[in-house]
Amino acid sequence: MHTLEATDRQLARVREMPADEPVVMVNLVKFRAESLDGDGSGWDAYRRYSAAVIKLIKARGGDILWAGTAAGAALGPEHDGDWDYVVLVRYPTPGAFVDMMTSADYAKANRHRLNGLARHAIIASRQQFGRFAEAADG
Repeated sequence: MHTLEATDRQLARVREMPADEPVVMVNLVKFRAESLDGDGSGWDAYRRYSAAVIKLIKARGGDILWAGTAAGAALGPEHDGDWDYVVLVRYPTPGAFVDMMTSADYAKANRHRLNGLARHAIIASRQQFGRFAEAADG
């Protein structure tokens, strides 16, 4: 399997999270200089992916909490901070995330992500404290 794709084990780990709690997916993104399909930069391809996927996220009750450029490691090994972009996406349940990731509509949009990204890590997280919940609920 391509390293830019979720494995069955990774999706199973998400399914094992409490089913009735929101989950925030921390996306760490590294763009390719040029999109593999020749249609602009990696950023351009990622924007095409994002335009399609935001509809899928919202259809499942999710939302983007925050997105921005990464400036590099402020603590820890330098290579740990070698990302271009960070996105925090809140889903109402882990199942909503898995449902989106395994949908046919996601598969159609995902080609843009695969063309545009050199690396992509998604870290599933449960909230312990935060002010984003207030914004997401409003």
